[in-house]
Amino acid sequence: MEIGKENEGEIEKLASNSLVSSAVLRKDIVDLQDFVEKLKKKEDQIVLDTDQTEKLKFLLACLQLFYYMSDGQNAEMSCISYEVHELVQSLFDQTGDDMMVKLTDHVIPRLLENITSSKIAEHHHSESSATMTEDQLVELLDVLLVNLHNLPKVYAELIFPSMSQYELLQNAFGNLRDFYALKVNGCVEYETIEHVLPQFQLIADIVGHFCFVLLSYQLDKTDGEDDNELVVSKVNSMIVYLLLKINPVLLVVMHICYTNLKTSKSEEVGRLIKKLLEASPDLLIEYLIHLQEHVINVITPSTSARNIHVMIEFLFIILYDVSKDIIHHDKLFLLLEVVEALIEEVSSLVHNLVEKSTSEDSMNATSCASLNLLENIELLKEDLTNVFLKARADSPQLCFPVSDGPIFMTFLLTNLKDLVDSNASSVALIKEEIKQVKEDLEIIRSYFGYAEQELHRDLWTRVLDVAYETEHAINSILARDHGLLQLIFVLLDIVKKIKLVRKEVQEKIPKSSGIIVANAPNKSVESKSPTVGKIIVGFEEETKWIIRKLTSGPAEIDVISIVGMPGLGKTTLAYRVYNDKSIVDHFDVCAWCTVDQECNEKKLLQKIFNQVIGLKEKFSEDDIDEDVADKLRRKLCGQRYLIVLDDMWDTATWDELTRPFPEFQKGSRVILTSRKKEVALHGKCYSDPLYLRLLKPKESWELLEKRVFGEEGCPDELKDVGEKIARKCDGLPLVLDLIGGVISRKEKKEALWLEVLNNLSSFIFKDEEEVAKVIQLSYDHLSDHVKPCLVYLASYPKDKDIMISELKDLWIAQGLVQQTEMKSAEEVVEIYVDELISSSLVIPFFKFIFKIHDLVHDFCYIKSRKEKLFDFIGGSNTPSSSSNLMPRGITIRYDQRLFHLDENFVLFNPDKKNHYVKHLLSLKVYNGIKDCLSHNSHLKHLRLLKSLDLNGITLTDSLLNEIGMLVHLKYLSIQTKANALPPSFSNLCNLEILVVNNLKGSCMVLSPCFWSLAKLQNVRMNICSFYDTYINETTVLDKDSRLENLRTLYKLYLPGLEDTEDIFQRFPNLQNLRVCIKQLPDCSAKKICFPRFDVLNELEELHLTASWDSLSEYTHRFPLKLKILKLKGLALTSDTLSRIARLTNLQALCLKDTIIEEGKEWNMEDVTFQYLKSLKLVNVSFSEWQVDGEESFPMLEMLHIRRCDTLMDIPDSFGDIASLKLINVWYNPQLKNSSFSIKEYVEEMTGEDKLVVCFNGIWS
Repeated sequence: MEIGKENEGEIEKLASNSLVSSAVLRKDIVDLQDFVEKLKKKEDQIVLDTDQTEKLKFLLACLQLFYYMSDGQNAEMSCISYEVHELVQSLFDQTGDDMMVKLTDHVIPRLLENITSSKIAEHHHSESSATMTEDQLVELLDVLLVNLHNLPKVYAELIFPSMSQYELLQNAFGNLRDFYALKVNGCVEYETIEHVLPQFQLIADIVGHFCFVLLSYQLDKTDGEDDNELVVSKVNSMIVYLLLKINPVLLVVMHICYTNLKTSKSEEVGRLIKKLLEASPDLLIEYLIHLQEHVINVITPSTSARNIHVMIEFLFIILYDVSKDIIHHDKLFLLLEVVEALIEEVSSLVHNLVEKSTSEDSMNATSCASLNLLENIELLKEDLTNVFLKARADSPQLCFPVSDGPIFMTFLLTNLKDLVDSNASSVALIKEEIKQVKEDLEIIRSYFGYAEQELHRDLWTRVLDVAYETEHAINSILARDHGLLQLIFVLLDIVKKIKLVRKEVQEKIPKSSGIIVANAPNKSVESKSPTVGKIIVGFEEETKWIIRKLTSGPAEIDVISIVGMPGLGKTTLAYRVYNDKSIVDHFDVCAWCTVDQECNEKKLLQKIFNQVIGLKEKFSEDDIDEDVADKLRRKLCGQRYLIVLDDMWDTATWDELTRPFPEFQKGSRVILTSRKKEVALHGKCYSDPLYLRLLKPKESWELLEKRVFGEEGCPDELKDVGEKIARKCDGLPLVLDLIGGVISRKEKKEALWLEVLNNLSSFIFKDEEEVAKVIQLSYDHLSDHVKPCLVYLASYPKDKDIMISELKDLWIAQGLVQQTEMKSAEEVVEIYVDELISSSLVIPFFKFIFKIHDLVHDFCYIKSRKEKLFDFIGGSNTPSSSSNLMPRGITIRYDQRLFHLDENFVLFNPDKKNHYVKHLLSLKVYNGIKDCLSHNSHLKHLRLLKSLDLNGITLTDSLLNEIGMLVHLKYLSIQTKANALPPSFSNLCNLEILVVNNLKGSCMVLSPCFWSLAKLQNVRMNICSFYDTYINETTVLDKDSRLENLRTLYKLYLPGLEDTEDIFQRFPNLQNLRVCIKQLPDCSAKKICFPRFDVLNELEELHLTASWDSLSEYTHRFPLKLKILKLKGLALTSDTLSRIARLTNLQALCLKDTIIEEGKEWNMEDVTFQYLKSLKLVNVSFSEWQVDGEESFPMLEMLHIRRCDTLMDIPDSFGDIASLKLINVWYNPQLKNSSFSIKEYVEEMTGEDKLVVCFNGIWS
């Protein structure tokens, strides 16, 4: 956007012929004023509508602005004045309609063109206008108000994105104009306000300049989107600048009104004071926002800066609530005066910190002053309690709004712990109270296992209610959402209430019992009959395997375990084997016992004993024999027995039940079914557990067909849709059985079956409760801290492969990973995953991948919505401003065909009246890769967010800056075109994971704010650097800048210079590093200088890339803990490779785009990669490979070779590696014969087809 210019020579020539004095222009203005007045009084015959009159007023205001902002002393301005004079005179020659045509089509556009042609907009502000008379200044202030009123109508596209701030500007300027009028009208004495009067012309000058600049903009509709964004951003900056200039003057005006004028009887004074009372909170808030940003961006973090932030936060809480009906009306004036005085004090302190930071004496004085701020907070708290706030009526107690108390308590205690550990200034105001409630609630929670929740239901309900009150009060304060009463009254009352509840709990509940049964289920489920699954399909091979294990093998007792998720058919398979004739004939005694949730071991043993002696009648509790275990042992002695223990939940019950089983050399067996892997492994004797698979598609259809049609078979017209329904059930027998029950009750019509197919998920939970029951059982037996981890898996789309690394990010972002001093976050995640896998609620596929069955996914999703954990938003369920209770987290699957993420979308609009949005803890947006949020969208009101994932939306600079104010963020994933993080990011004191998708190949410069993020553990960017690649300027790093907690960093770009050699000493605990070394284009160094990796004693994975065009050798030692090493673009010698081989923990090595010994022989004599399991060679240049496979790679399992064109064959000795499982070759036809020769050799030597060869994607 540029301000247009005419040829200066032509202008001067024209001006010399026809100069027009400012007096003539002034007369034109007076004439137009009279004309407008006549229209208002309807004395003229011209009839114009309101809109036309408004246009004339705007024209008049433009002329007046032009008059006052030009001095009329130069030729160019005189020329333009002549043009304006001609335009105005031509206007009076028109009739009504012709006048408006002339006005709209010629006069206003030409006037704006003249303004554009002038140099006023560029040069006027260089020095202030000459001193004006009182009348002139009054008229100019009025003119500016009219311009401020009309500019949004003319330039809506420029101003609307900043409309809230623009309206504040209008109000502030209007109040200043009204205040100045008090002096003009004699309502206030000159001596009272003389010290502030000089500021009024200065303010008029800069506002006039703003109007003139804006009027001079001619928005070119052909400009690119980026240019328009730039203009909008510039306009926003100008508005912010004006507010920063006006607010200090307005503070002085407020002070005068609150002190000198509050007793005035003048109606004008009264009206102004009323307007100030209404406008002051918003204006003061805006001023504080920019003051806070100034502190963050300019002042080095210190105790003084922190105290300033705490005071600003306290003032925010007051100002956001000051307009609500909670303050004595007659005290509001006084409260605002106190707030205004504190803002002045803070502003002065900030100024001192900026201006006098080098003086030790001034810094000490500033430090003392900052401590006074904290004292002032406590004093004002007392005044708020005793003077300003209305006496708080006892508000109705909040009731716990959801059903799962344990999961809510887990979230609450986790959040309280995070807040205690937080350095956020907002938390500092209430940290002591948070510590107290956290300690008391942790103690209370330890008393309540399942049994105690049932036995003391009323007390548990009270605990949940007061815990919910705690969360609501703390979140309201931190979100600045009706937080003042919560801060002054409610939170203190809650602290006392919790202490009373704690005392009552400790008096009524014995401590030990709550710990023993903390994870017991919340509901017993009726035991299953061993006749479940009468229709048996599939698992033929599994059946044969179990029968073989039962009838052969060791003479000692053996346990055959069947492990799998709910509904997979464990009981059905066990029942099939149990009733097989060969098994019945083989064993002397058989008994079946469904363990399920029965906690009375003697009752279970009695059930087994009764079957052993042939007693089939049911028995009561009174029939249980105290000596049943001993009797059972004696009865089983000397016999070959088979006992099925179905649905075993824990190892303790297993130990109790199997203790009476005698161990004679009779070949006795126990079949164990369980959802828990750990139970199966605990019971293992000789045979490994059988992890039951899902049914194959053919088996699924067979089961469904038999369930619906019996032995009759399915009609041809239904077979296609029937097979689709079977596939939809994903191989889970229980679901197939349930769906079979649904469609068997329907008419055998294709349309009805298609309805079932389209609504399959709803039938599972709508018509059948059994599925929910069995999954609920598994859920109930999870540890409390793992339950929410399972539920949050529903945030993944169905059927998605879930990477454990991604899972770590998700769980950490939600605050679910309870890291300890003994275990890292990765180790804790692995423990959680192991518990989920052993509970059979997730299905492991590979080492680092698992899936969640749709059935479990549906359960988790329903659970998440019921407990208000998170929800999904699409086109049909977009939340409106009238939504009542929102969940903790929102996932938006964005589809612009269905809805737009614009300023009207409630999540991104702080003006929408839905305060629950302010309490949101997690937000994620899928898709929308090319989309940007509108300039009127905001994130600043989502102050409680702990997790923000906007990787699908390109963020503007203003939104990036707002993110820097979200101090509770732990996880952040963003997409941006920016090449540096804004200074406001230094405010993210709790950030642990930072993911940046920097677009257009830009390199993200790790600016100084990066080093202030002390809690960072994981940083992932497309490419990042410590210097700006465009200007070759390194970021100046403080010598003490370190990130002790950083574990993952990629992808880092280093210039290969000497001054970066010791850079990694700043990240002493890195475990995962990806780094690219490339010299700058104008670098004079002859070779790359590599950083020292040997200082990274904790590093386990390293990806090192050097510039492709200058292969260089790395000579330093590698870290000893390395497990994974990938080298790219390096020249490698035998010595370097020997040093790599000595890394005793190395398990995977990848060489890509490298050259070994100048492309000649790789001689591995006396070189041993002792624990290497995977070797990958991609575009590696070497011609011969001298290697003794068994000696050099004794543990190798996988060999991958791709595009190694100079290598003629794979050495035969690889066939001697006993552990080798796979040879994978791509795009190397010369290696085909040697690959298959090795495979044949292995098969010949071992008698097994154990080595897989994959050649160009074809497996054999």
